[in-house]
Amino acid sequence: MSKDLFNRYIWLVEAVRSRGRITRRELDSLWRVSKLNNGSPLCRRTLLNYREAIESIFNIRIEVDPATYEYYIANDSAQSGSVSNWMLNARALADTLTNAADVAERIVLEDVPARQNLGTAIDALRQHRALRFDYKRYTSSRPNRGVVVETYFLRVFHQRWYVFGLNVAENQMKTYALDRMSNLTVTDREYDPEKAITPQEYFRDAFGIVVPRGEPRHVVLRADSKFAPYLRDLPLHPSQHEEVHDGFSSFYYNMLLSEELVNQIVSYGSLLRVLEPPELRSMVIKAHQDALAQYDDDRKKRPSDRSKKGNPKS
Repeated sequence: MSKDLFNRYIWLVEAVRSRGRITRRELDSLWRVSKLNNGSPLCRRTLLNYREAIESIFNIRIEVDPATYEYYIANDSAQSGSVSNWMLNARALADTLTNAADVAERIVLEDVPARQNLGTAIDALRQHRALRFDYKRYTSSRPNRGVVVETYFLRVFHQRWYVFGLNVAENQMKTYALDRMSNLTVTDREYDPEKAITPQEYFRDAFGIVVPRGEPRHVVLRADSKFAPYLRDLPLHPSQHEEVHDGFSSFYYNMLLSEELVNQIVSYGSLLRVLEPPELRSMVIKAHQDALAQYDDDRKKRPSDRSKKGNPKS
């Protein structure tokens, strides 16, 4: 498939998705001013071919409403977190940045490390084989050598790629940061993908990459009206739903309590308040207190330091 043809598929998806519903006349108008247009019209047969290809590649079905003759996306499977959505966003971003070379020095992007290991990890995933690698944790002085893991799925979270799978020696699900791996190879050890846990099942009740033991809890967070739109656009968890009140919103979740969740809530400072459950409130309060205690120690030292400087005999 040519790059230009792939870009046309992306263009068509974004044209329909961005408007919800679009007429053929509106679509033709957009096509006439598109940089992908080489002077040829978007004829009926071409459009049909594009729609069929988009459904095959992205599992996105573009239909026509027989009552209004408007195009719309009938089953947008490229939801947040999916590879299809990643591909669409990456391609759209790449095209936009390609046309922004004249201002490139004023565009700052975030780096995601371990790209050199990603291809090998994907190969193991595709072949249903285990990975062998050396792994060095931040808390260890020496790497753990010859780790063998059945690679069940990959995930990017907070700018880092992670491998999730069964540690063969320990017979336990484990999580490994891709950028902490070295000597990464695909082994001959195969596993049955039908018996492997899926990422949807594994992360169903969790926030972040660590899945603690226990039962999910009913979590209620309160955000003022200025911060609520942020959570509305970037939900903490798929279970999130909102109740809007006068001056604030209540956000409800069904989640496992974890240190990662606490750290995320703490990072919002006074913008977010935990109402339920009591255990999570206590965890967040303690995290705030522990952080403040470091500055309390500094304040306790300052008076004595000043007194020493003010007394020439000391």
